[in-house]
Amino acid sequence: MRRILLSTAKILISGALLYLALRKVDLSELFSRFTVTSLFWIGLAIAIAFLQIFVGVLRWREVSAACGAPLELARAMRYNVIGSFFNQTLPSAIGGDAVRLWLVARAGAGWRAATYSIFVDRAIGLIALAIMIVASLPWSYSLIADPHGRSALLFVDLAALAGGLGFLVFGALKWHWLRTWWATHHIHACAVIANRVIFSRSRGPAVVILSLAVHVLAVVVAWCVVLSIAAPVGFSDVFMLVPPVMLITMMPISIAGWGVREATMSLAFGFAGLAANEGVNVSLLFGAVYFIVGAIGGLVWILSAEKAAQGSAPLGVPE
Repeated sequence: MRRILLSTAKILISGALLYLALRKVDLSELFSRFTVTSLFWIGLAIAIAFLQIFVGVLRWREVSAACGAPLELARAMRYNVIGSFFNQTLPSAIGGDAVRLWLVARAGAGWRAATYSIFVDRAIGLIALAIMIVASLPWSYSLIADPHGRSALLFVDLAALAGGLGFLVFGALKWHWLRTWWATHHIHACAVIANRVIFSRSRGPAVVILSLAVHVLAVVVAWCVVLSIAAPVGFSDVFMLVPPVMLITMMPISIAGWGVREATMSLAFGFAGLAANEGVNVSLLFGAVYFIVGAIGGLVWILSAEKAAQGSAPLGVPE
């Protein structure tokens, strides 16, 4: 009953926010801006979204190896593409993570190693996104003149950065009870692994670069969407505005971020002195790109060995 209520609440939140955002959009005017060139830019955006998934796979493999759950490249890519499908269908922006966890655990890695690999991978991605936003704050402040917009941006980013850095500091603590008390044992273990991965001479630089690349590619996807409808928005605007929206969209309060993303993008564009309706247009098409990617992920899931073997013996992971 609790799950049903939470899912219903998220559906209602997505629906309400989408309704409010779409009130600012003239859909007939938006569709009239589509041309053959638009299809090229949308196709390129989809291709870049798959490249983004692949870059995320490379990072996840580094993290998983440190967690004792090594993954083959092809298997990890398949799991991430399948995860993109469940990100669009489960009542959460991180539903795909739960499915990836299930797939890795069922493949023989074990629930603990699988959970650690997903949690640490997500934490490192969040830290990278927060640092990316902090690094761009001087330019964001010149773009956003509204004091409320500046305050909101600063609060959201500092909260995410404080949480991420606090997580790393937590892993650096040597208190014995953190490793034995049931309430802190697993979180501390994940934090220790995150520190080990980020500050490793062999893995650290690659993980940092891959983490930043994942978010930059999301900005490029949004830029392709802007070009597809010839929106009067510059690349620098997209680079400043999209990462904070992505950060807020991570909150698991809607279906695949729908509604939250559109409302936040509308506010972000308004704070930056741009047309709020263009923010909604870009957000809708941005979401549509990832919906198409998720649909392809659904086909991969239907045709996968994991789906065919569902409910049978666990699938083995090659050592």
